[in-house]
Parts: sequence; structure tokens; C-alpha cells
Amino acid sequence: MDFTQRLQVYEFSLSETDDMIGAYISAHRTDAAQMSIQKLAGQLHLAPNALLRFAKKLGYSGFAEMKLALRQEGAPSPDAGVPQNIRRTLEMLAPGSLQLAAKAMFRARRVYFYGIGDSEPLCEMMTHNLKCVGRTAECFSYRHDMYYSAQNARPGDLVLVISATGETDMLIQALQMAKDRGAASISLTHLCKNPVAALADYNLYCWVPTQLIGGYEVTDRTPLMLALRFLSEAFWQQCGVAPADNGN
Repeated sequence: MDFTQRLQVYEFSLSETDDMIGAYISAHRTDAAQMSIQKLAGQLHLAPNALLRFAKKLGYSGFAEMKLALRQEGAPSPDAGVPQNIRRTLEMLAPGSLQLAAKAMFRARRVYFYGIGDSEPLCEMMTHNLKCVGRTAECFSYRHDMYYSAQNARPGDLVLVISATGETDMLIQALQMAKDRGAASISLTHLCKNPVAALADYNLYCWVPTQLIGGYEVTDRTPLMLALRFLSEAFWQQCGVAPADNGN
């Protein structure tokens, strides 16, 4: 996960000062990667501790690791044997964003899962993952049922939209209707700027770019399922339960 992607993944935790630091480093990446923390802080008229806090918010151990990562961007990954979409998704599943989303689900009176096409089975899976601990959850096979739930949503309800592209009109409309009724919202999309993520209160990202063969879409949904499993486990933790391992 490169510096620009980290800025988007950890956006939920960044202050205005952090945004300013991120914008400066993005515009002067090569120079910033060579500067000492004192010199960069002087350029930005900040205390060095502000840069240290910024680096840690982006998931680095400190300023030195952030500088090293900036220098190494574009170099082959040591985990090249792991599929790129899985490796990148694991990097993007920030514990902070997962915990915020899980807490929002835990507080919700009922949770609606919105997804169409290949995302519909993932919505069914998440519905079961909530119902198994006694929570009220629903997903929908028909557009009109989805719209009906959105039009009748209330404060205290939550919708989670699963969309690889984040650009499906039906899901955008349903999400907007639910928000207009006061429902909270979570999005799970590919890491990109998209309308679904822009509307949602909480954003989760994975690496699921659109893939085509001979004009047919063959996008790998495995990263979506991986992200949802992590979210389910964070939610179960909020409920004080854990899945029992019955394997031999």
C-alpha cells in the first residue's frame, strides 16, 4: 500500500494538520523522503512530534519507516508470492476503521445489507453472521424490497453497502434514501474515490479492481469476503463472543 493509498485508508483518523502534511509530502515526495524530521517540520512550520504522530496514524512505526517506505515505493514486494489483491487488502484493513464500523453495527437496532449481483451472497453471509448472535439483520434479493427498507429506515438503523466499484446507481439511491431517513451507513468498496464511499459515514476498503476477459467481468470478490470476515470477527468481539473451532 503506497503513501497515497494510506492517506485514503486512514482518512478517518486524520486532522486538518495531518491533511496539510499529507498534501505537502504528496507534492514533494522525493524531497521529503530525504529530509530529516527536523528539516521537514521546519518546512511545514510544525513541531517534529506532529510528523511522528502523522506517520503513526498512517500505520508506520515512526517517521523513519515512513521515509524508507517513500523511497521504496515501486520496488517489488517481498511477499510477491501472495496474490496482489489479497496482500493489498490485508494492508488496507486498518484496525481502527474496522473497530469503528463494528461498533456502529453493534449499536444499531437493525442492520440492512445492500448489494447486487455477485455481492448478494456476501450480504446473505453477513446477515447470518449477525443473526447467529441474536441481532436483527436483513438483505434483499429484489430492488423494490431494498428501496422499501431504505424508505422506512429510522435513526438507530444502519445500512452496509457492498459494492466493488462503488458506482452502482441502485445502491447509491438506496443508500441516499436510508441516510435521508436518519440511518447510519458503512461502505465496503475498492480503494478509490467513489459515490458510495462519499455518502457513507464509515468507509472500509479492499483491493478489488474490475477485471475483464473477452468482455466478460471476472473480478475476484475474494478481497470483499476477506474484509467482511475481519469485520464479522470485530463485531462478534463487540458482542463478547467468538466462533468455536470444531475442527480436528
